[in-house]
Amino acid sequence: MVADNEFTRVGFPEPATQEGPGIIELWQGFWIVAIAVGLLVIGLLVFASIKFRRKSEDEVPPQVRYNIPLEILYTVVPLIIVLALFGFTAKEQNKLTALTDEYTHVVNVVGFRWSWSFNYIDSNVYETGTPGVVPTLYLPVDEKVRFELTSPDVLHSFWIPSFLFKMDIVPGAINRFELTPDKVGTYVGKCAELCGQDHARMLFNVKVVERPEYDQYIASLRAKGQTGMIPPGILPRGETITNAGAN
Repeated sequence: MVADNEFTRVGFPEPATQEGPGIIELWQGFWIVAIAVGLLVIGLLVFASIKFRRKSEDEVPPQVRYNIPLEILYTVVPLIIVLALFGFTAKEQNKLTALTDEYTHVVNVVGFRWSWSFNYIDSNVYETGTPGVVPTLYLPVDEKVRFELTSPDVLHSFWIPSFLFKMDIVPGAINRFELTPDKVGTYVGKCAELCGQDHARMLFNVKVVERPEYDQYIASLRAKGQTGMIPPGILPRGETITNAGAN
């Protein structure tokens, strides 16, 4: 199904990554199944209430008990539906979280109470924010980016609604995923995990730009002396942030 308007996108924003349409299609399938099951249940309720209604004060409607084939049917069919939905979900999730060697850039996202830092690993520069200053993450359009999520304090969750993707940030671990932004524009990002007093202020912006503008931004960070890395958080023994993204 083509996700070309808000109705066919089942309320989701227009996807801004190459991976987004697959997520839309998954939810479209869920809604089709949910509507079909809902209509079936409503239809059966209406049918039963009319077919087996009491027609007089003295008449008792036919009672049906212990219908084994019917009980098997309404046990097995929902189970098949749930397993099918689980299978499609697992397939799409595995595709979204698969790591490749095809990425062009690596961004270490550090979520901390209560803002964000972005370490552009392959360029050796960084940007950071505060609860009062919303940072901006720059990404080049049509280039695959690997995100490496870390935290020095508590659980956070990295969420860009227009990317249709969210991943938790767990202290002591590195969570990784890859996306390819394919629409130039400015998008809103936020923390989606209740993390403390100023959780609501954990906001950031995302600017997807053409490569020349991206290179210019990286150069501006270097000119301001923002080289090296903001500490990436507490990492487990043996785990390190990817050294370079150019492959």
